[in-house]
Amino acid sequence: MNINLTLVVQMVVFATLIWGTMKWIWPQILSAMDERQRKIAQGLAAAEEGEKELSQARDKADAIIREARERANQIIDHAQHRANELIDQAKGAASSESARIVAAAQQQIELDTTRAKESLRREVAGIAVGAASKLLGREIDARAHADLLEQLAEEI
Repeated sequence: MNINLTLVVQMVVFATLIWGTMKWIWPQILSAMDERQRKIAQGLAAAEEGEKELSQARDKADAIIREARERANQIIDHAQHRANELIDQAKGAASSESARIVAAAQQQIELDTTRAKESLRREVAGIAVGAASKLLGREIDARAHADLLEQLAEEI
């Protein structure tokens, strides 16, 4: 055997192997690599898009939270204002009610005073009639002298 012939046959076999690899295997490997590269690029693009959407969602959430806080503060302010109004109304109602109660009490006092004066007038008239009858020694008819007794009671 000749070493040159063996070397030439090995070169032909190697060249055939390389040619077969380049024709049938290499395109499949390149297409798989291209597919993988495309999928990685899509994944990176989707990740970037996801980060953008996440950032936008965070911005929207912050805006919604800020708006909710502002609305809550407005509600609290309104509630405090309403509570102050209710307190003022209650104070006004209590003040008018106390004035009404004082006026009613004053009217009752005046009525009681008038009744007491009338009662005292009758008692004084009775005492005066009793004293006059003792002084005169005879009975004075209260019905007959009602005008005189009424005038005496008014003077007292």
